[in-house]
Amino acid sequence: MIRIAICDDEKEFVQQLTQYILNASKTFNEQFEIDGYTDSRVLTESLKEEKYDVIFLDIQMPYIDGLAIGKYIRNNLDDNVTEIVYISSERKYAMDLFSVRPMNFIIKPVSENDIFDMLQLGLKLVKNSSQLFDYELKGETHRVKLSDIYYFKSDARKIIMIMSNGTEISFYGKMSELAEKVTKYNFKYIHKSYIINSIHVKHFTARKVIMNNGHELPVSRTNRENIKHYE
Repeated sequence: MIRIAICDDEKEFVQQLTQYILNASKTFNEQFEIDGYTDSRVLTESLKEEKYDVIFLDIQMPYIDGLAIGKYIRNNLDDNVTEIVYISSERKYAMDLFSVRPMNFIIKPVSENDIFDMLQLGLKLVKNSSQLFDYELKGETHRVKLSDIYYFKSDARKIIMIMSNGTEISFYGKMSELAEKVTKYNFKYIHKSYIINSIHVKHFTARKVIMNNGHELPVSRTNRENIKHYE
């Protein structure tokens, strides 16, 4: 079950997007649960209890705009997993959305193909976020969600795993072998000693990445290509 929310102050647009998603569900062979909102205040309040996999957000709305809702999701709810797709009739907002780390930004009018492409990408990311990572510790196999990992860092023959709850877990391993396992998901090699989970990146420059927990990590010259997709 994939849970999707649509928030736009135009009722007809919410209905149109809902129909596009229902049409796409037949192709993906996935079951979608869709909630439509025309009042951004109602969505914001419901987010305290409801958890969505993908949210389609209009930017220009009365009361609370889409950018403020996105920041509320990321900062107040500490939710870096829900995928956000922004929708607007103007391109000028594109740079303002960086801090929210949306999955994408679509310009109105929206076509059915646009929504199909977004759902295809969204499904892939949602499934990736539920993937599990196995590691060995004292002869036992342990398992954590990949989405709960901020980054890995090497320390001699050990790898230290920094988790979203602030804990650090150490286990023996090689970064090269680890990279083969996790870079096919949302993880990026930024330095010979660091592999980061890109969904937890707050800010970056050519020389460093700042994670949501405030940790600043160096980016080596040879790995700068791996963060160009943020630009």
